[in-house]
Amino acid sequence: MERFEPRIIAFCCRWCSYAGADLAGVSRFQYPPNVRIIKTMCSGRVSPAMILRAFEKGADGVLVSGCHIGDCHYISGNEKCKQAVAMTKDLLEILGIDRERLRLEWVSSAEGKRFAEIVAEFTNQIREKGKLRQPVPVSKVSELSL
Repeated sequence: MERFEPRIIAFCCRWCSYAGADLAGVSRFQYPPNVRIIKTMCSGRVSPAMILRAFEKGADGVLVSGCHIGDCHYISGNEKCKQAVAMTKDLLEILGIDRERLRLEWVSSAEGKRFAEIVAEFTNQIREKGKLRQPVPVSKVSELSL
């Protein structure tokens, strides 16, 4: 039997998390290739609709990563992100999706090793949960009035 390999989408802020992911690559830190990174200007720009869309399109897990609290290049974007992710976890529960399939982490540009560790840990966590069998229907999401 073939081992399940999860599809993971990572929304990473341009200034810290994406740079941390880049440092992980440049430093040759090993982590599973399951993650597809989407660079955003700020983690505060990641909306619940974007996260739900990732699940709808087949992601088994979504990682949102930004600057550490207090270090946001846009002052309070990561605070906004924290609230949006908390709300999205509640929406996932309503839709019957395990809220642990969505993870929020703070990673600075100097934390390449930490980024690699987070991706490896999250990949293993999602692998244990198995494939997300129920995609999020867009019609249900719009009914929730985000």
